Amino acid sequence: MAAQRTTRPVGTITRGTTNPNRLRRVDRWLAGAQAARLRAAADPLVVDLGYGATPVTAVELRDRLRAVRGDVEVVGLEIDPARVAAALPLAGDGLSFALGGFELALPGGRRPVVVRALNVLRQYDEDEVEGAWRLVRSRLAPDGLLVDGTCDEVGRRAAWVAVEAGAGPVSLTVSLRLAGLVLPSDVAERLPKALIHRNVPGERVHAWLGALDDAWRRCAPLAAYGARQRWVATVEAVRAAGWPVLGGRTRWRLGEVTVAWDAVRPAP
Repeated sequence: MAAQRTTRPVGTITRGTTNPNRLRRVDRWLAGAQAARLRAAADPLVVDLGYGATPVTAVELRDRLRAVRGDVEVVGLEIDPARVAAALPLAGDGLSFALGGFELALPGGRRPVVVRALNVLRQYDEDEVEGAWRLVRSRLAPDGLLVDGTCDEVGRRAAWVAVEAGAGPVSLTVSLRLAGLVLPSDVAERLPKALIHRNVPGERVHAWLGALDDAWRRCAPLAAYGARQRWVATVEAVRAAGWPVLGGRTRWRLGEVTVAWDAVRPAP
């Protein structure tokens, strides 16, 4: 059942566009790179914030994270009462839906270990991002994580910022379908709201995407061995050039690359 509320949800109703399997890339990252965080959580509560017009991605999130932690509980929060009402028939084992926004007013004052907010802040103004991050961080578990990102309609290009409860933003991840990839910077139109308007000369994220493009071009001869080998070599090249790339080949082979936030954060 939907949780009872006494305060108005914080946020704005978004378009709510979604598709099955659209968020598979970020879910794969949560179940892989963030598996230790989920396993260590005292309360394995995960929030799908702003799941959209249909709740399919919340169902997928629960199912994928159960491979990491069988007792994970996913709560889908939406600011639109009609969307919550439409989702309630799917509530069940480890999955519930409630009216809510960035304030994360969950029953019993519970604090989630992960909040996934995909394609939500994209529809806000850039100057609203920091306030939304701050509010969500204040409601997370002490070791909690907010994932704020954007992807295309079919999930082939995605980018997200990892925002920790204590440290704030710590990294940017780009995840791409490598087959048919022209340039890594093709993801630019899917950058999170905090960065999408900063992809201009003089900004760090513009330099980062340019470095990826340059390395991708230089590694073109490896295309004969497949796009995956070319991508791995690309990431190794930018790391060797001094970019603070996180993670290793296991993630890179999936078409991912994660870089420390300081390398891409907006200029003052």
